[in-house]
Amino acid sequence: MKTLYLVRHAKSSWNNANMSDHARPLNDRGKRDAPHMGERLRERTPQPSIIISSSAVRAESTATILAEAIDYPIEDLKIDERLYGAESNDVLVIIRELNDAIDCAMFVGHNPTFTHVINALSGSQLEEVPTCSMAVLTFPTNTWSKISQTQGELLDFDFPKKDIA
Repeated sequence: MKTLYLVRHAKSSWNNANMSDHARPLNDRGKRDAPHMGERLRERTPQPSIIISSSAVRAESTATILAEAIDYPIEDLKIDERLYGAESNDVLVIIRELNDAIDCAMFVGHNPTFTHVINALSGSQLEEVPTCSMAVLTFPTNTWSKISQTQGELLDFDFPKKDIA
């Protein structure tokens, strides 16, 4: 069995109109939500044995905060530039490249791509994943390369405002 966490980055700042999209940092809400979701991640099993993030500042910041919450070594955080601007099929390629010795992986990236990937892999009908949301999918396989569309089960879908939604 393989477990995949797909996390949309926390809320980013739009305060500087001259800043590139790639360089946008987290805003105050993002800085508050990411540690909160990190606490929730710490309570989950299994824990990710690899965390792969988009190279965008907001995604890397979210990944770092989540990694710290579960005592994942920050120096082991993987940055994959392909996740920034990726289409659904691009993300699937990256998932299929994972080493089979890894049973639980986390990807931190962007919307609308992650909504499409979650729906494609699980057959779900999520309209849009909110910022800092966490989808947990499981797959009945021991080989990442064999993961295909609608094969997975959406085990859980968590987001910062879930308790009040």
